[in-house]
Order: sequence, then structure tokens, then C-alpha cells
Amino acid sequence: MGGYCFLLFLVFGACTLYNSYGIGKFKQNVTATLSLDASAAGRPIPDTLFGIFFEEINHAGSGGLWAELVSNRGFEAGGHHTPSNIKPWSTIGDESSIIVSTDLSSCFERNKVALRIDVLCDNDGANSCPSGGVGVYNPGFWGMNIEQGKTYKVVFYVRSMESIDIAVSLTSSNGGQVLATSNVIADAAKIANWTKMEVMLEAKSSNSNSRLQLTTTKKGVLWIDQVSAMPTDTYKGHGFRKDLFDKLVALEPRFLRFPGGCFVEGEWLRNAFRWKETVGPWEDRPGHFGDVWMYWTDDGLGYFEFLQLAEDLKAAPVWVINNGIGHQDQVETSAIAPFVQEMLDSIEFARGDPSSKWGSLRAAMGRSEPFELKYIAIGNEDCGKPYYRGNYLKFYAALRKAYPDIQVISNCDGSNSPLDHPADMYDFHIYTSANDMFAKSRKFDNTRRNGPKAFVSEYAVTGKDAGTGSLLAALAEAAFLIGLEKNSDVIEMASYAPLFVNTNDRRWNPDAIVYDSSRVYGTPSYWMQLFFAKSSGAAYLETTLESSSSSLVASAISWKNGTDDTKYITIKIVNFANNYVNLKLSIRFNDNSLKLAGAMKTTLTSANVMDENSFQSPNKVIPSSSQFKLNGKDTNVLLQPYSFTAFDVVQETTSHILIKDADSGLKYSF
Repeated sequence: MGGYCFLLFLVFGACTLYNSYGIGKFKQNVTATLSLDASAAGRPIPDTLFGIFFEEINHAGSGGLWAELVSNRGFEAGGHHTPSNIKPWSTIGDESSIIVSTDLSSCFERNKVALRIDVLCDNDGANSCPSGGVGVYNPGFWGMNIEQGKTYKVVFYVRSMESIDIAVSLTSSNGGQVLATSNVIADAAKIANWTKMEVMLEAKSSNSNSRLQLTTTKKGVLWIDQVSAMPTDTYKGHGFRKDLFDKLVALEPRFLRFPGGCFVEGEWLRNAFRWKETVGPWEDRPGHFGDVWMYWTDDGLGYFEFLQLAEDLKAAPVWVINNGIGHQDQVETSAIAPFVQEMLDSIEFARGDPSSKWGSLRAAMGRSEPFELKYIAIGNEDCGKPYYRGNYLKFYAALRKAYPDIQVISNCDGSNSPLDHPADMYDFHIYTSANDMFAKSRKFDNTRRNGPKAFVSEYAVTGKDAGTGSLLAALAEAAFLIGLEKNSDVIEMASYAPLFVNTNDRRWNPDAIVYDSSRVYGTPSYWMQLFFAKSSGAAYLETTLESSSSSLVASAISWKNGTDDTKYITIKIVNFANNYVNLKLSIRFNDNSLKLAGAMKTTLTSANVMDENSFQSPNKVIPSSSQFKLNGKDTNVLLQPYSFTAFDVVQETTSHILIKDADSGLKYSF
């Protein structure tokens, strides 16, 4: 990246560079005119244009959106053999009082590893247990967030030939502060076979770095397996962490692509996502090691939960299936039939009648009515691999025969030349520098207007320009999305990637939403996406931009608020240079009955284009809004350097004007 600043020097001039793109020294003002006809009907934009892409990366689900607090709840993360590593579980007590080991005695056939605890001390006598007892604890995913007044459901399975008295507690990270506790007491006759125990714990105090511990002062041998701790206030009880779910709702996504990404493929196929191992009771799910992003997941967030998530978000599910290709190995086309059947079975699970084989499993999970599944992506980034085309055609033929309504997405890029195989859409991924992303706003201008449409399922500015989420990256991405909006006759869907990152396990930078056990914030790229929340299903209005600067990109849409039928025009413009712009907005009407009743101006900018948000300053780079006065049909406005600005204009007389609120997305007020 060493020549990058020199390139910027040549393109923008020496005055542009200031404190790593800082806004502090400016070139002279630029003038520009943006004209549009507000009475034009406009070109319909696909209802699905902007959505989200979820991949199990950066502990996005396990330790993120999925609210399970226990990490490695079935003790399987060390492998399906014993003795095994049980991390992050740890022992409470020394070797004179407790021995912890694993064996293959579990009652769950697909995950036989269980924890054996030999308690050597007792509640009295010469070898009495230490105060608080001995046992095991689990710190969750870098600490459990326990909040005062909230209730947590703890479930575990236990077996013993003797009676038990187990204290189930939520404590501080060192065990010194007890936030909630309850005792599970049972006679030997009740627990001679594996028995499920449930405990509801109400927290008396708060601690964002807590742990779950199981302790006893009773001598004997007991076995523990499948330990879960979940807050009871997840979204609709569906298991999604509320603060992270709310961040997704604000984006108003029209689709959800899942579960990856490379997570679908696996470095080796043996570690690929296999949907049948992620459905049914959570205790029966074997979990798997994601060898691309290098961590274990219990698959509590499985295929069923992804379908539920899409529905809860009012988003169309886009199911990415494994097509027999991993990063390091592949299945030949002649042997691909079992993988094709896996795909067909997955669709039956989602859409099948409750009396069907796989539809009945869905019904057994509490969902008798089918999910609406209409999009299938065949693999991920596999175009060009030896068996992709042959395998793809087998999947395509099977889908067309069994489910002709399903839209099929190819991995191969059809933006420059026609595909050599049939598809409803083609996948397009782009990770690049800020300058190149800005230039890519014209990427689809000359794409053929017939044939399969593009699914831009992964885009982001990466590398030095992006940091861990910079304003510069967001501005370049905004220009790119404006280009997609302009070309929405050949673009069906688009989504940023990656969506989530747990700050304790950054496998990729940047990401849209950053969190730890108790906190969350959006990067500038997250806030940028809110500007496009109303674009899906809107009408694109042709604009004319006249300026001496090549650093301006603009678009306009018209849309209607479904709540009160108020009509709006939204004009978006990116200033990707270090100068102020004197912009004349020229809004024309051919119909004299139409009026402009009011407007809001919303701007995303900061003092330095490399500024980022953080836990310490979560709102350093967020949109700010103010009322905006229209002066007839022509209005002069000033655009700030390195900024993304939206003008939301009310059409017709109305008592509502549009306000973009930085905390809750879009809302309406007088």
C-alpha cells in the first residue's frame, strides 16, 4: 500500500492530504447542479435490493447474535474422543478435592462426550470441601453479561449413583461475587439415568464479565452433559440477542443470505456446514469445528434458526448450500448425487407439508407452517474450480424439476461476459481499496441489460483504507451503492460483509456491527447502509449532475411511507474529496398540483476521514439531521468535505416530515 498516498496526491492534489485524509485544509469550493424531475414515475427498484449477509465468522453467531451464554456446552469442542480438551471449562478446587475428566457415556448418540466429576472431599469431616464447594465453571464467550433483575434459564443433564446437591450459580469472573444461585437436589433413584435439570436464576446484581458455575460439597461421582444458560428475554423467545437483533431491524433488510461464505464450504468438506446436524433438539446437535475461521460452534444457531431469523426480520431467506466443494477438496460430479439430495431435503424441511419426512421434523420443532424459501445459492466463490460447473448443472436441473419457482444463484460473475450455464442470478463479490470502490460506482453502467441479474452479496472497502471501520470506507461504499441503485435494472440484491464481529475474535476487518458481551456499536459502514433502507421497492428517478469535480456521485428515489401514505423524494450525494461543494438542487415538476412541503438534511461525516467508532466513542461517526428549507424549485446547499448527504423531501401537503434518527434508524415526526 506504499504507493497509495502518492496516487491520491496525483488524483486529488497535495492539499487533499492532511492527517491521513483529514478534513482541515481545503481546496477552493466546487460548484455543482443536481437536477431531477420529481413528477416522473421513475423506474421500479427491486423489492429485494438491499439486505444483509450473515456468516459464522468473528463469533457472529456463537458468542454473538445467538444468545447462548455457555461456550462448548456439550464438551465436544475437544473432539469426539476422550480424554479431551474441555476449554473454556475450568475446575474449581485442587487435585486433592476434585478430579475432572471426560468419557463417552452421554445419552446423546451424536455427541457422546460427557464430563465426569469425582468429588473427593465432603461437607464435613477431615477431608471437608473448601468454602463454596468444588466443581466446574464456564466463562462463556469472554465473559457472560448478567444484568440485575433479568432471569436466566440454566439447563443441564446429570447422572449419578448417589444423591446430589449441586449449587448452580452465576458469579463474577473470580467467583467472589454471587449474582444468582439455586440448588439442585435429587435422590440417587431419580438420577441413576441421565436426567434433565432446569433452573431459573434471577440476577440480584449486574456484571458483564460473569461465569456459570456448578459446585457441590457432597462426595461422590457424577456426570454432567449439555449445559446451557440463556437469557429469557431474547427476541420473541427465539434465541436472538436483542441489542444485536435491533441493529439488524434498523437496516430494514429485504433478504438474509446465510450461513456463509466460506463457513459453508469448510477448509475441508468434513468441517463444512451440514444442515441436518444443526436441526432438531439442541442437545442432539453434534456441533462442528469451523476450520476456515478456526473455532468451534455448537450449532445452536442452525438451519431452522436462520429461517426463523429471516422471518423475524421480514427478510427473504437466501440459502447458500454446499455443492460438494471445500477449499481443499472436492466431490466429482459423478458422485455429487448425495449432495443434491441434501439440498432437496433442506427445501422440504423449510417448505414441506408437516406430514412429509423433513417437514415433520420442522413441525416437531414447533413450526407446522412452512417457511417461505425462494432463493438458493449453489456454493460460495467456487466458480473456476474443476468440478463447479458440472456440479452446478446437477443442482440446477434438480431444482428446476422439483421446485421451478426457486431462484437459482450461480457463483460465476456474469457482469463482463455471458454465463455459459443457466442461472437466475450471478454472485458478485468485491473487496477493494476506497478509491477503487468509489470508481466502481460505474461498474454496472455498461453491463448487458438482459440475462441473469447480479447479486452483489459481498462488498466492502478493506485494507489500510478501512482500518477497523473508517468514514473513508463508508463514503466509498456509499458511492458504490448509489451506482447499484442507478443500475438496479440489472442488480437484484446487495449486502455488506462481514456483518458482525465480536471484538475478542477479529478474524476479519472491517465489519458492520461490533460488540462484546454487553456493548454494541455500528461502524460508519453500518450507518451508511441506513441511508439506503427505503430504496428497496422504491422508484429510481433520473438525475443530471453537472460539476467540474469527478468526486461527486448522486442518485434520487421516490417512495411512500406505508404507515400514512406520505410520498417522499430522497436525494443522496457523496462528496469524495476534501473541498466544500456549493450545490444547487433543481427539483422540477411537470404537474403543477404537486408540491414540496418540507425536507430534512442528513449528513454522515467527521473531522477526519479515517475516524472510527469505538466502545469509548460509539457515536463519533454517525449521521446528523437538521430541518432543511426549500427555496422554491432551486435551492442552494453546502456539502461538507468527505461527506455523504441525504435530502428527504416531502411531496404534497403533509403534517409529517422525515427524520433520520441515529439510534433507531428511520422514524417520522411532525
